[in-house]
Amino acid sequence: MDGLEELKLALRRFAAERNWEQFHTPKNLAMALMIEAAEIAEHFQWTGAADAEALSADKRQAVAMEIGDTLLYLLRLADRLDIDMVAAARSKMEINAVRYPVEKAFGRAVKYTDL
Repeated sequence: MDGLEELKLALRRFAAERNWEQFHTPKNLAMALMIEAAEIAEHFQWTGAADAEALSADKRQAVAMEIGDTLLYLLRLADRLDIDMVAAARSKMEINAVRYPVEKAFGRAVKYTDL
């Protein structure tokens, strides 16, 4: 069993022990995921690129906690919907490789429809 699978099962147990499955609907989990992702972004709001790269230890820890929250909600959502996150990500990477061929996308930050 890999780390992501272990984490999924631990999170499932955590929710079950607290009788939280009733609250962990896909809608609620998706909303919570978006909120946590916004909390990551909040740490970088109004900072320049250099400041965003050079976080203090305290700020880095705060961002790490928000990343942890985001991952947990994403993992829980995938679990509730019976989606293999790793397989979904690999599939999406294959699609993106076709959409963004190196010879067209290299050094360009544009949507594939604009390449």
